[in-house]
Amino acid sequence: MNSITTAFKTIGLIGKYGDPGVNDTLSALRTYLQTRGLRVLLDEDTAKTFPSTSLEIASRQVIGEQCDLVIVVGGDGTLLNAARALASTGIPLAGVNLGRLGFLADISPGRMIERMEEILRGHYLLEERCLLHSEIKRADQTISEACALNDMVVHKWNMLRMIEFETYIDGQFVNSQRADGLIVATPTGSTAYALSGGGPILHPTLNAIALVPICPHTLSSRPIVVSGDSRIDIVITDCNHDRAQLTSDGQLSAGLLEGDHVHIRKKERPIRLIHPADHDHYQILRAKLRWGEKL
Repeated sequence: MNSITTAFKTIGLIGKYGDPGVNDTLSALRTYLQTRGLRVLLDEDTAKTFPSTSLEIASRQVIGEQCDLVIVVGGDGTLLNAARALASTGIPLAGVNLGRLGFLADISPGRMIERMEEILRGHYLLEERCLLHSEIKRADQTISEACALNDMVVHKWNMLRMIEFETYIDGQFVNSQRADGLIVATPTGSTAYALSGGGPILHPTLNAIALVPICPHTLSSRPIVVSGDSRIDIVITDCNHDRAQLTSDGQLSAGLLEGDHVHIRKKERPIRLIHPADHDHYQILRAKLRWGEKL
């Protein structure tokens, strides 16, 4: 935990896309930050539903170049989007959660100003989370690239039939299977889609990647965990012509054809999340998964 006053001078504000319900929270943040004498940049997409004459409007690129801290207002989905956009900048992100308790956005609106005061004074927990980078190769040509904080998912699309694919780890053949798909998840994403597929919960600080099959045809096909430094290659061997996709964080999709190679590995630069100083990962797990409740 940082114990010294930090040099956050320029703050970026990003709100949930197209949701005017975040405006009251953004307004309170703007007033607080400007009262502290800080420069505040408002994300240009957020500005479409939160018009403000007292804030500079900026693109994600400019926010990445000029901000010392970005505050994301919305929920985990909004933070995932911001994390991908700012993945190469190293700017720390703090999330204000306006929905249900979040794994990533964990500052409540009711304590937002108090928590921001602590953060600006240097009292916070800074955590690094790895991302995944994917590349789709078709006939030795790269046709698509993406990154994800939670997971990359190879899956069937708009059909009942399973897809067939082969999986390789660091060039070594692992298996060939028929399934609805395969989830490749970071430790952050281990509590998302991968968990519903029967995957293990990984602590966010682990250097590991989980591979979780989706409804595999063979019951002996089980989730596996590999080193976070592994190179994962998935070869589509049968997907009923053009009925498969690669989806990143459930938000970005690219079509897959038979014969396509999907290369996935850890992105070189992690993102940095700022949590309140008393952040407790296991408390969030207990609350989200209802551990300890009487049945």
